[in-house]
Amino acid sequence: MSPPSEVDVAVVGAGAAGLAAARRLMPTGLSLLVLEARERIGGRALTMPLPGGIAFDLGCGWLHSADRNSFVATARELGFTIDTERPRWREQSLDIGFSAEDRADFLAALDAFDARTEAAAERDADAPASTLLDRGNRWNPLIDAMSTYINGAELEHVSIRDTWNYEDTGINWRVPQGYGALIAAFGASCPVALDTAVNVIDHKGRRVVLRTTRGDMTARRVIVTVPTNLIAGEAIRFDPPLPDKLDAAAGLPLGLDDKVMLALDGDGDALPANGHVRGTTVRVSTGSYQLRPFGLPCIEGFFGGRFARELEDAGSGAIAAAAIDELTELLGSSYRRKLRPLAASRWALDAHATGSYAYARPGHAADRARLAAPFDDRLFFAGEATSPHFFSTAHGARESGERAADEVVRSLKR
Repeated sequence: MSPPSEVDVAVVGAGAAGLAAARRLMPTGLSLLVLEARERIGGRALTMPLPGGIAFDLGCGWLHSADRNSFVATARELGFTIDTERPRWREQSLDIGFSAEDRADFLAALDAFDARTEAAAERDADAPASTLLDRGNRWNPLIDAMSTYINGAELEHVSIRDTWNYEDTGINWRVPQGYGALIAAFGASCPVALDTAVNVIDHKGRRVVLRTTRGDMTARRVIVTVPTNLIAGEAIRFDPPLPDKLDAAAGLPLGLDDKVMLALDGDGDALPANGHVRGTTVRVSTGSYQLRPFGLPCIEGFFGGRFARELEDAGSGAIAAAAIDELTELLGSSYRRKLRPLAASRWALDAHATGSYAYARPGHAADRARLAAPFDDRLFFAGEATSPHFFSTAHGARESGERAADEVVRSLKR
């Protein structure tokens, strides 16, 4: 779709937040357009079809807090299958390298860490979450590794208060056809101009002017849904500047998580379907592995934080090589010839994302609300980083887009 010269509402970004905002506004009769720099919709949600019927989610892949996740009902309405088998993240599906006694000891240490986090948050304290580690505890590296999966960053970078603000109901489901495919179907009816990057949002005049790579357009209201790194780094520039928004976005940088999908040739049935193993328990730099997801002949690896960034920097094959090395060490040398790279994500190198999802730096938990607040009743902000309790998730992004759309409607009524 080519951008018109003017609309009532322009939405910047066609990820889950932008698409949700557009869908919320479509019945109002307001003229509307979503401006998307990529040549596809979905943002950090992307499903890649692979041989063997594998739908590989390079971005979000789990319906987190499924009992409160609005995409569950959407999936059913759109005819997507929902797999309600729970993940085994707190388990080790094979008794190798992590005995039952060690697992129990680790979970006790993890629960104690969570209890200290809650106590510190209730005291209204904020500091790096790493200060709550039990000094000398042998499970500290694994607890820190889990932070790299959850936040995309190590505990030393993450706010205690923000960590505790996240709400997790413990119910996590999957979509065999792909979460990214679901979000693309969710947004298929939205009016979107693809390959249209917004460079400047000029809000000096009565109408807001958006300067894009395909020309200028004006809008009465604008909803900005792009990742925080793009706001903080002024990939999109506000004129006049909005220093408070830039500061809030800088307090919510994107962590990094990457995935790799490996084909499993030969006697893959020897591994449990929908199983889970950890690469190692003694260092932060390790992968988390889903064995034969949906019973398919493959293994999905997950890497976070500094380790993920190091692997991206090492080149396109480094993530797969690291996964095969760890799995071979766990499962036996015969698996080196059974595992074959299919695809991997590299979100830090994606110019329209530069990371995976936003964590709050110590002392910056309140920046989520600062970033979410409307400016001048004409500029509105959404995205997973602005969700108070479901940040880092697609459904949190969706809720934020719907919230921003409601704010736009109320502003126009005023």
